[in-house]
Amino acid sequence: WQRMYRSTHAWGRKGVTMAAISAIDLAIWDILGKSVNKPGFKLLGGRTKEKIPVYYSKLYRTDIKAMQDEAQNYMDEGFTMFKSRFGYGPAHGTKGVAENLKAVEAIREVIGYDNDLMMECYMGWNLEYAKRLLPKLEKFQPRWVEEPVIADDIDGYAELNQLTSIPISGGEHEFSLYGFKQLLDKKAVSVVQYDTNRVGGITAAHKINALCEAYSVPVIPHAGQMHNYHLTMSTIASPMAEYFPMFDVEVGNELFYYIFDGEPVAKDGFVQLDDNKPGLGLTMKTEFLDQFNIVE
Repeated sequence: WQRMYRSTHAWGRKGVTMAAISAIDLAIWDILGKSVNKPGFKLLGGRTKEKIPVYYSKLYRTDIKAMQDEAQNYMDEGFTMFKSRFGYGPAHGTKGVAENLKAVEAIREVIGYDNDLMMECYMGWNLEYAKRLLPKLEKFQPRWVEEPVIADDIDGYAELNQLTSIPISGGEHEFSLYGFKQLLDKKAVSVVQYDTNRVGGITAAHKINALCEAYSVPVIPHAGQMHNYHLTMSTIASPMAEYFPMFDVEVGNELFYYIFDGEPVAKDGFVQLDDNKPGLGLTMKTEFLDQFNIVE
C-alpha cells in the first residue's frame, strides 16, 4: 500500500489516482479474507455490535407528497433514521430557501421527532447561503447537515460547524489520512464520512477510524456497500451506516449494483453480516462482465 501511495505522489493526491489505489486495496482485502476463510470485519478486529443500525438514504427532492409517501413506506419497514437531499441552492433565491424549509418540515410531519433526519447538500451551497439557512433549520433538529459547501473550503466548514447547534458532516471528497487530521484539528466537521473508494481502500479507512476514535468524532462511511459495513462493524467509532435501497440505476453510474451479489438487505433498520462469508462476502455476477469490457 505504501509503495502505491508514495510512488504516485506526483500524479495527485486527490481523484482518480486514489480511486485506483482504493480499488486495488479492496480487492486485496477480499482475497486475504477468502484465503484464510474469515470475513473482513474479523480481520479488522471483530464485531463491535451485534448488527449495524442503518439509515435510509434517498428521499431526493421531488413532489412533497411523493417524499412523504416514500418516508412513510420505509418507516413502515422499520427504519428510524432518514437522509434527504435539498433541492435548492443560492441560484434559487428566497423562493428556494422557502422550498428547502418546506421539504424538511414535510418529512418531519411524517417521521416525527423520535426518528433521526439528516440533510444532504452535496456542496450545492456557498458559505453565505449556508449561514443564511442553517439557523432556520435548527427548529427541525437535523442530526447533521452534510457537505454544505465545496470540500476545499475547510475554514468555511469550521465556521459553519460553530455557527448553530446543527452538526456539520463531510469527508466524502477528502482523499487522505492527513486531510482528515486537518479536518479534525480545525473542528471542521462533527461527523466524518470518508469514502472507502477514494481514501485508499480499507487499509486507509481503518486508520481514519482509529483517528476519529481518538478525537471522539463519529465516523459514518459514505454510501452503503459491503466494505463500508465491514469497517462499521469493526470500530466503536462508527454508530451506524448509510443504506441505499435497491433501485434501478443508470448503467455506468453505479456498477456495484450490477456486477456483485451478496449486498445485504436491511431488516427493521439493521444490516447483519455473516460470520461464515469470507472476505467482503461478495461474489461476481459473471454474466454481466461482457457489458463492462474495456476496449483499448
